[in-house]
Amino acid sequence: MLIVQKFGGTSVKNLERIRSVARRVAKTKEEGHRVVVVLSAPAGDTDALLKLAAEISDQPDPRECDSLLALGEQKSVALLALCLKASGVACISLNAHQIPILTDKEHGRARIVSIGVERIFKELEAGQVVIVTGFQGITEDGDVTTLGRGGSDTSAVALAAALKASLCEIYTDVDGVYTADPRVVAEPKLLKKISYEEMMELADSGAKVLQTRSVEVAARHRVPLTVRSSFNDNPGTEVVPEDASLEKILVAGVTLNTQEAKVAIRRIPGGAGVLTRFFAPLAEAGINVDMIVENLSEDGTTDLAFTVAKVDLRKTLALSEATAKRLNAVRVEAASDIAKISIVGLGMRTHAGVAHQIFQILADLNITVQMVSTSEIKVSLVVAAEEAPEAVKALHKAFRLDHAK
Repeated sequence: MLIVQKFGGTSVKNLERIRSVARRVAKTKEEGHRVVVVLSAPAGDTDALLKLAAEISDQPDPRECDSLLALGEQKSVALLALCLKASGVACISLNAHQIPILTDKEHGRARIVSIGVERIFKELEAGQVVIVTGFQGITEDGDVTTLGRGGSDTSAVALAAALKASLCEIYTDVDGVYTADPRVVAEPKLLKKISYEEMMELADSGAKVLQTRSVEVAARHRVPLTVRSSFNDNPGTEVVPEDASLEKILVAGVTLNTQEAKVAIRRIPGGAGVLTRFFAPLAEAGINVDMIVENLSEDGTTDLAFTVAKVDLRKTLALSEATAKRLNAVRVEAASDIAKISIVGLGMRTHAGVAHQIFQILADLNITVQMVSTSEIKVSLVVAAEEAPEAVKALHKAFRLDHAK
């Protein structure tokens, strides 16, 4: 069996933990499997490198930043290779350009275009464990790129898809996917299984256990995926295609995202193409807009509100204020003291009244809902940040997630 094992930054934080990863990888190989390992940078290394770049420039060059950030993963794979070889395990470490992992030219948020598998299969046939840098790729011109935060998850799943691996294991610092963040809910339950679609919605809504793009790739290519802890032998959570048994569970999880901000533009004069005028500059600047609410007033003006990542708030305000001025809108407002709560579950497709139940719970707590968006299996809402933890706990209890299995 060919297995891809990905280890996150906390799993390779120091030499002791890298040795522990080496023992787990060696055991997998001893069981007769072919193993490809994908590593993140040691926890804290990427942030430290970003800090160095920020000390040089407020707007460091993206290409050079990618070259700098790639050092973290190169450190991890080299150290793991040294550990495995020291214990007698045949292995080889490979950087993105040695495979190659080709991406587009969007530095800092590149997307994988193709993966060469010949070199990897050649090394596997020679009995080697292949250790690959996550998070990075190269352009056709040979420039280093990075895939964005959590990009090593995407690297691992994309490699598993390209290699047609039997299993992709994502090792992290938690036992798997929980019904809520343990830092918010005292005793969330570990899910044994979750569908690709539910996992995608949870990841997109703030659950940090997997990167959203990695789940998209897994779903598209039907990559068998398991999330496990690197600190024990517990089985973890399987991410699987949707089946009838999963639909019996009304809600799979509740997430809390405190890293978004709200922007509102008041009294925009009416006219065709108004929304395009606001969102086109944001798209060109690479700013992702999440929730959007538009209200048309009796006087023909429009109020527009939307959310973006807090890190993009300053740039978003500058662009929105410029557009508002051109369109003679009355004012632009911003709020960073908000939180987004999302309730996700396949069972919401076939069970009526879920939204009503959510709003009733929040009304009973006297919590005001500022924005709402829905999909077939998700309801997301924005509330004041200070009220969010209480809301999450109440929703988790009301949907009996403390009894999840």
